[in-house]
Amino acid sequence: MTVAIALVAAMLLGVGFVLQQRAAGEAPNAFFLRFALIAELLRQRRWLAGLGIMILGQLASAYSVSHIDLSLAEPLLATNLLFALALAVPLSGQRLRPIEVAGAVILLGGVAALSVARIATSPGASFASPVGWLAAAVIAGIAAAFVQAGRLCSGQARATFTGAAAGLVFGISDALTRQTVQILDNHGIRALLSTWPGYCVVAAGLVGLWLMESAFNASELRASLPAISAAEPAAGIVLGVVVFGDAIRTSPTMIAVQIAGVIALVLGVVLVARAEVLSDLQRKSTEVLRRGGHPGTAEWIETHSVKMAHTSRHRASQQEKAPNITKPTATKTSSHGPSGV
Repeated sequence: MTVAIALVAAMLLGVGFVLQQRAAGEAPNAFFLRFALIAELLRQRRWLAGLGIMILGQLASAYSVSHIDLSLAEPLLATNLLFALALAVPLSGQRLRPIEVAGAVILLGGVAALSVARIATSPGASFASPVGWLAAAVIAGIAAAFVQAGRLCSGQARATFTGAAAGLVFGISDALTRQTVQILDNHGIRALLSTWPGYCVVAAGLVGLWLMESAFNASELRASLPAISAAEPAAGIVLGVVVFGDAIRTSPTMIAVQIAGVIALVLGVVLVARAEVLSDLQRKSTEVLRRGGHPGTAEWIETHSVKMAHTSRHRASQQEKAPNITKPTATKTSSHGPSGV
């Protein structure tokens, strides 16, 4: 049941990512790593819809990471790429290439390998080690270095570095979510409000969201999503083992399976996320803008404002022509007067 909920979470996250990127990609590049980007996106219905779907996915993800080991939950959540790919196909109007189908199969194989290599334990019985959270601090430091690298780059490199930073922060957020749920289940809401994990998980979620939107803004989806989807499970699995003591099989065969699973997971993520259909979403958005955009979005307002201005000019032109029509009539009447006399 929990595995099914994790897959539902992955589906919601994948759909939310696609909708958010299509909106963030249209924002000015000058908004990169600025809070003005979020302010701009809050005015777009499509982004708000994507955010709402992603929040539902995060809630389902929170249930998953608190009821199964992070070493299993994270690979399952990484399948969000498959759902993003499924949505991108009809939106872009493109077909999948064999390499992308192969990437999906490899990704699923990596998830299966990591699932086989784990030892079933009860997450509720394993509490976090305070010393282990130092690993989270190290991962946060790596994320900060990626952010700085993104500042120094542009285009796809900027999106990749910033996306990797977002993924690492989301991995930390997953571990904090597990700790938060454990406190809530065992000690209640009062204990949760009086301890640090609950506040940290909110802060990590907001920082991760900000970095992710900046990565989406920097370049097309296939430049940022591979880094996000690869970095998050990597950070989550490491923290699951170091902080929570998630058990993995250590026999030579199982170690080989785990290494193969990690390689397959990363390779599958890269192959799927770099699909042409994800790149074509950006071009599709440009075509939509030229056609008038979706109702309620920024491009729709801009396009229809131009149309309204054109209509106003047309009406003004008609009004200017109206006196030219009436003047000859007045002249004719005036000339008719004297002749009648």
